[in-house]
Amino acid sequence: MEGLYAFCVGLLTACGIFLTLRGRSFSVVMGLTLLSYAVNLFLFASGRLKLNAAAVLGQSEQYSDPLPQALVLTAIVIGFAMTAFAVILAMRVRADLGNDHVDGVLPAQPGDPTYKSGGHH
Repeated sequence: MEGLYAFCVGLLTACGIFLTLRGRSFSVVMGLTLLSYAVNLFLFASGRLKLNAAAVLGQSEQYSDPLPQALVLTAIVIGFAMTAFAVILAMRVRADLGNDHVDGVLPAQPGDPTYKSGGHH
């Protein structure tokens, strides 16, 4: 179970980094969201994964640490607010600039006078 959990955290991290490095603002927002999910799962796993364990002391022989659960809950709320702000900011940039490229200008397309071909001549 721990191996599958670690693989899922790694996959979320890899996908988040890939999307964050893309050139469009929506991809960047989705990448940051996936990275925050990966961090939340990592924090949650730091409280030790246990099945049928109470979060309150004295309720069972085994208990899970409630601090990572509280941290993850706080991080979920902060992540939701950050995502909402980033989406509104991306919508404003799209309205002002007319595109959603992260640096505000679209890359040169074939047929533009500034286009430089990367191929052999």
